[in-house]
Amino acid sequence: MKNLSEIAFKNEFVNQFPGDDSGNLTPRPTPGVLYSKAIPTPVKGPSLLAWSEELGKELGIQKPIDQTDIDILGGNLVTSSMYPYAANYAGHQFGHWAGQLGDGRAITLGEVIATNGLPYEIQLKGAGPTAYSRRADGRAVLRSSVREYLMSEAMYYLGVPTTRALSLISTGDPVLRDMFYNGNEAYEPGAIVTRVAPTFIRFGNFEILAARQEKENLLGLINWTIDRYYPHIQGDDRIIAWYKEVVERTAKLMVEWTRVGFVHGVMNTDNMSILGLTIDYGPYSFMDDYDPNFTPNTTDLPGRRYAFGKQAGIGKWNLACLAGAIAPAFTDTTPLSAALESYDDTYWMYYYGMMTNKLGLDALFEEDIVLIRQLEKVLIDLKPDMTIFFQLLIDLPSTLHTEQDILDHFKESFYQEPEAQQATDVYQWMNDYLERLEKNTISTEERIKLMRATNPRFILRNYLLHQAIQELENGENTLFSKLQEAIKDPYSNKYAEFFVKRPDWATQQAGCSMLSCSS
Repeated sequence: MKNLSEIAFKNEFVNQFPGDDSGNLTPRPTPGVLYSKAIPTPVKGPSLLAWSEELGKELGIQKPIDQTDIDILGGNLVTSSMYPYAANYAGHQFGHWAGQLGDGRAITLGEVIATNGLPYEIQLKGAGPTAYSRRADGRAVLRSSVREYLMSEAMYYLGVPTTRALSLISTGDPVLRDMFYNGNEAYEPGAIVTRVAPTFIRFGNFEILAARQEKENLLGLINWTIDRYYPHIQGDDRIIAWYKEVVERTAKLMVEWTRVGFVHGVMNTDNMSILGLTIDYGPYSFMDDYDPNFTPNTTDLPGRRYAFGKQAGIGKWNLACLAGAIAPAFTDTTPLSAALESYDDTYWMYYYGMMTNKLGLDALFEEDIVLIRQLEKVLIDLKPDMTIFFQLLIDLPSTLHTEQDILDHFKESFYQEPEAQQATDVYQWMNDYLERLEKNTISTEERIKLMRATNPRFILRNYLLHQAIQELENGENTLFSKLQEAIKDPYSNKYAEFFVKRPDWATQQAGCSMLSCSS
């Protein structure tokens, strides 16, 4: 492994496409270019708060042992092989065209070749202004940086496609923020996250080129993306084949979010990865009590466009925006429309497959679809803790004979005492489920193994993040360190102290139940 300062960075993206090389950080439109050079703005006192040992090993990068590497991660040093830039892209935000957006506080240093021989982009988030910062300062606070660092790694270990985080740096500089945009500005500690992904290209990178009618650049980006990230796709019809795979990856991602109860919070098209990764962790949350209308983002109220139960539909809506952006590459867009319409069948195929595994079924039969739909109705009405409910379902005894037996078994997952009709509905569903398990062709041990591999026991709940952030702001890292370890083993019962419902105090606590895009 090498020190970060010894790594020879590649700059394939900037070498391939036209960009603004001036280094001018003044916010402005940048037509005709796909990026703008952006040297990170130095900070007062960068110090290392966290490092992902596993990711560092995969990249072949040694944990920083001297200030030189920490200065790179803090934006105070750029090596000779790096070409720092901010990408130029657009997007639809909350259903409306927003025009040029771009990396307002993310600066890509370049690409490194990992130990598996593949390139990965290294990006600093919060390293200062870029040409796309608009009216912002390009900085990030500790609060949001801790959330992104921990959650991107947590999703990785859950098996959900995601970007990752290599390091968390405290900058030593205060950052002024209005957390809920209500006029209550306050200074918070500044921080920088080092983000890692094969690429951070989003739907919005294609949208801006189409909107500006830069067809040559658009075709160049499409073909380069296929060549570099979808090399298995060949032939004259490769663009439509590529789009079909993006549709499939996006559908699968929505199913994975559903499996673990994740709510992104800001599913704008500029936050949609062209690789089908979870990208841009802002006002996200795992669900505690089951509610399809749950959104953690105060900016998304009252419409709840990006609520948990709407994410699959928004995935398709965003894919339609991507289809519109790449349409100039087609003389006949009929195949493009057909590929988009395949999303529904693809989503439901993966969804029912996922639910089959969550319930420990050996296969999916027609009657199982009815069973799954009935479970959804029960969960919506009862609103139990999603994670705890499915864990208790794994260990459901086959000898529960009464309604009270069922209620006692699931009591740990209830946020409120079930009403009479709710109790009856749960009891009826459980009996139907137990009858179905009797028809399983797999053993009880195999069923339990399947369910434990599909249903996480530990999720990174917002109240835990809130407590860890508070401790870090006070110079204490005990909970943060525990969470760093717990996220690596989310399917075991190793961390029993975290296997509890959201506490009552967190229900209305800012930073737990209420979040915003401010960071």
